[in-house]
Amino acid sequence: MSIQAKSQTIELAGGKTITIETGKLAKQADGSVVIKQGGTMLLATVVSSTELRDGIDFFPLSVDYREKWTAAGKFPGGYIKREARPTETEILICRLVDRALRPLFADDYRLETQVMLQLISYDENASTPESLAGLAASAAIAVSDIPFMGPVSEAQVARVNGEFIVNPNKAELAEADMDMVIAATMDNIMMVEGEMSEVSEEDMIEAIKTAHEVIKLQCQAQLDLAAQVEKAQTKREYSAPESNEEVYASVKEAVYQKIYDIAKKGSSKKERSAAFNEVYEELKSTYSEEDLEELGGHISTGFKKAQKAAVRDCVLNEGTRLDGRATDKIRDIWTEVDYLPGAHGSAIFTRGETQSLASLALGTKLDAQSSDGVSVQREDQFYLHYNFPPFSTGEARPVRGTSRREIGHGNLAWRGLKPVVPSGEDFPYTIRIISDILESNGSSSMASVCAGTLALMDAGIQITKPVSGIAMGLIYDNESGNYAVLSDILGDEDHLGDMDFKVTGTEDGITATQMDIKIDGLSYEVLVKALYQAKEGRLHILNEMAKTIEKPNEDFKSHAPRIVGFTIPTEFMGAVIGPGGKVIQELQKETETTIVLEEKTDKIASVAVAGSNKEGIDKAVAAIKGITTVPEAGETYKGKVKVILDFGAIIEFLPGKEGLLHISEIAHKRIKDVKDELEEGQELEIKILEIDKRSGKFKLSRKALLPKPEKKEQEQSPKEA
Repeated sequence: MSIQAKSQTIELAGGKTITIETGKLAKQADGSVVIKQGGTMLLATVVSSTELRDGIDFFPLSVDYREKWTAAGKFPGGYIKREARPTETEILICRLVDRALRPLFADDYRLETQVMLQLISYDENASTPESLAGLAASAAIAVSDIPFMGPVSEAQVARVNGEFIVNPNKAELAEADMDMVIAATMDNIMMVEGEMSEVSEEDMIEAIKTAHEVIKLQCQAQLDLAAQVEKAQTKREYSAPESNEEVYASVKEAVYQKIYDIAKKGSSKKERSAAFNEVYEELKSTYSEEDLEELGGHISTGFKKAQKAAVRDCVLNEGTRLDGRATDKIRDIWTEVDYLPGAHGSAIFTRGETQSLASLALGTKLDAQSSDGVSVQREDQFYLHYNFPPFSTGEARPVRGTSRREIGHGNLAWRGLKPVVPSGEDFPYTIRIISDILESNGSSSMASVCAGTLALMDAGIQITKPVSGIAMGLIYDNESGNYAVLSDILGDEDHLGDMDFKVTGTEDGITATQMDIKIDGLSYEVLVKALYQAKEGRLHILNEMAKTIEKPNEDFKSHAPRIVGFTIPTEFMGAVIGPGGKVIQELQKETETTIVLEEKTDKIASVAVAGSNKEGIDKAVAAIKGITTVPEAGETYKGKVKVILDFGAIIEFLPGKEGLLHISEIAHKRIKDVKDELEEGQELEIKILEIDKRSGKFKLSRKALLPKPEKKEQEQSPKEA
């Protein structure tokens, strides 16, 4: 029996072909597809519950992306040879897909929905999994009967040598100065995320437009595929939460103006929250206990609707925001560096009611962060961790590990700073930054970028330029077309607004971005205005930061480790390590240093010697260079007398390199007793006269370096002289 699967093909530039197939795998799911490009294949499934759970006032969507190690013919690392908890790469791809899908479900859709994506085959010469995941997820929904305002798709765009490549492979990405993932419907941009090397606003817009053209093809392919699937022709009816428009209208009439007046007044987060709560409590007091028991949920919903409408109208009508600022004004900023004496660099960045404490540590390559996954294998010598404790928003709740949000925000801040941080063989250090959010009222990831920049400069890391970050918001009225772009948004403005657009960059260009749009029909005109308003805000923040520290300190802190890096021939790695690591371990113990060896090619290995004592570092470097130096006949070396013999002395002239200094080569005069001229431990200059080709033994001479005396002096014995 053969199964007739339905498929659709998308032709991309460069000969790339994407195939979407349905009807062969996972048929008990509400919708399932397999996406294939080259040797990379993704299985996407979606299931949505048909029963509404009580008390759900949000859309319970979960997106899971997992990579199977067998997809690349590999085994998982570690003791347990099984895929375990998701990696950071998998979590970041989950977030990319979730942010593209979530806005396209109806506001009243409250049924538990699960989208699962599995990388079942991987080809590093094909498009990256993140460029296909959004298409796979949307296609699975498209061939189901689940109501959805899509299709939507994602495309990755990279710029290589000035040319845009859509859905690049791993090798192409390695050469790119711009790497962005864009999500869009046929008509509208929904999500943007990426990193870049100080590009202009115009370049970023061009990249988005390039990706959108391909996304339109992918959306049409989904529609064409869905047209072949009978189940997808009629979308299911669903149970929506009960609404009560009459209550909503009466609540709005009772509280709208009061909320508007509070919003217009401009106040702090606590004052504002207290004032809104007072209006809400006053509203509830107008109802009987029976009405509250029966209509309490609708009253709460009506109040939230009225609050959203009043705050948005206030911004559009008055040009005034919740804290009294104009739409393009940045909150007050204060900064401080060198706050933590134990860290190798530290800074506080406070903007309004958002505060980040950044601490930095320097280490060796042994401290690098390794990522060993199916699609990503790399070692980061610079990484940033973001922590968002509950006290930062005045809450008391359990802390159960690192959240997906913390991973996503930390990754964005890392991407923003990465282009300016030194790297490569000339910088043998590993840098770790922790951003602890101590207060939060909007844009804590951007505060992390600013605090991270300050900490890097405080630590003496020679970054190319300072980086700042800003979060932009939007209030958009669909009926009138009026809109306001908001600089440096508050938490409430993010929640009540239509866009969260984060941009990081230097004075010369953008380094990273993350944008989520919550409405349909956002034009490029609005996007361009937001970008240029963000640039003005970025430059203002950079100027404020420069008042505390303008450029990196010239040197590291006195207690920071010092690392000397150099290269040696790969063939000498074994000699430096020694049998069972004996040589390197003894050298580290003797010099109080940490020595890191890393094979770069079959000919070159890198060496990094780290320590807090310069004398110890110098000693270790000299020892390693001695071990790895190839002695040459005719060269001069500084040696030490190891053993005195009747017929000469054994001289160590390089670590582990010894040779015989015959009695006849000690001096020009005739010597009866070697001890009359040399003593053990004595240092002296020697010259290699000859290296025996068979045995490798060295014939040394001291005499060859001494001035030749007159004949009479030469014949005198030491005692006669």
